Formats: sequence, structure tokens, C-alpha cells
Amino acid sequence: MSLDLFAGIPVTDYAAALPWYERLFGGPPSFLPNDIEAVWEVAPGRHVYIVQAPERAGHALVLAFVDDLDARVAGLAARGLEPARRETYEGGVTKVTYRDPEGNELSFGGALRPRA
Repeated sequence: MSLDLFAGIPVTDYAAALPWYERLFGGPPSFLPNDIEAVWEVAPGRHVYIVQAPERAGHALVLAFVDDLDARVAGLAARGLEPARRETYEGGVTKVTYRDPEGNELSFGGALRPRA
């Protein structure tokens, strides 16, 4: 069985939100299905999209585990995004959370390399 996944993030103002998400994902959307949605393919068959839905905006929670959390966090910092929160759990798994201007939370998890 094949599975494609689309995780949606509601925003109040699509045009205002788009630049923040382009910085988060490191580039323009993979495709634009209509005037109020933008979709990024973050891995084969795995997509994250924003959609203008003011009545639902600000409540999304999205978490993606990545192979190199250090590189992801550094890349986001280079694009002007700083985390809202960092948490390290037992066993060394770290979760780094970013919050868009509306309060939606997008987190990346993985193992940070020990700092020298």
C-alpha cells in the first residue's frame, strides 16, 4: 500500500505567511494548487502545506524527524529563523520548535551532536 501524506497549516493571511514558510523550507513551494494554498514536498510523498483558513489559524502542530538536526537548525538560523523552544529528552533526542507569526508550531527532532 502506498501512502502520500499532506499536513496542513491554517493561516490567516496566505500572502503574508508565504515568505516565512519559504524561509522555513528553504525555497519556494513545490506547487500551488490554488490562490490560497502552497505545498512543499519535504520528502517523497510527504508534504506540508499552508492554507488560508482564518477561523483555524494558529493551532497547527507539526513535527518532523531529520537526520542532521544540527545542519537543519543552522540552515534555519542562516535564513533568519530562530527557535521558540528547544527540548532535550531522555536518551538524547532533541526537539527544536519554531513558531510562525500566528502561533503555529513546526518542530524538528533528532539527535544533536555533542558540542566540543
